[in-house]
Amino acid sequence: MHLYVCRLTLHEPLFFATRELGRLYETGRYLHNYALSYALGLAQAPWFNREQVPRYKEDLGSLTGVYVTAAQPERTSFQLATFKYGEEILHVEMQQATRNTPSFGRAKELAPDSRFVCYVISQAPLRLPRWVRLGKWHSKALVEVEEAPVEEREGAYVAACPLNPLDVPANVLQAFDIISMPPASLVANARCHGLHYVLPGDQGLPVGMRYMFP
Repeated sequence: MHLYVCRLTLHEPLFFATRELGRLYETGRYLHNYALSYALGLAQAPWFNREQVPRYKEDLGSLTGVYVTAAQPERTSFQLATFKYGEEILHVEMQQATRNTPSFGRAKELAPDSRFVCYVISQAPLRLPRWVRLGKWHSKALVEVEEAPVEEREGAYVAACPLNPLDVPANVLQAFDIISMPPASLVANARCHGLHYVLPGDQGLPVGMRYMFP
């Protein structure tokens, strides 16, 4: 088994809609493990989708022997940006307006130089990309990868990063904070019990995590 520690540093503003408040679209401070699985090239989405419907189960469910965790923010800051629907990349089909009023929104984005850490667990050695693209704007992020020694232990520990509770084996999670975000909420500050990979600071990751869907 191989355990990779991946540190991501944003080089461009990162936007994805965790919450929508009228015309304000807010980016949360956690990076979901589904998004990171695509960004690291471990899952492939079709180049063309006739319907804008996510295919997480089809794209991620076939992954075996490899798992990507959600990312823990190490240093984050935010910025506000205003955008218009007039740009082609943001085109949405809308009815003709009766008045000449602009269609716009405001996005609360993660600012450049924000840093995160996630983990990749793989049965086979992996060569992960140096640069990835994330979010609605395909923002560039630097990935610094370090392979960690693998040691398994039984007992209580604190999860080293947010966990997707759908993917965690039963009876592992003892206490946690819920992070409400689409497409599947995460849990942070999780107190866990059971077989785990040992990480520094009395932290760990559950053994046996795999992509599961409701």
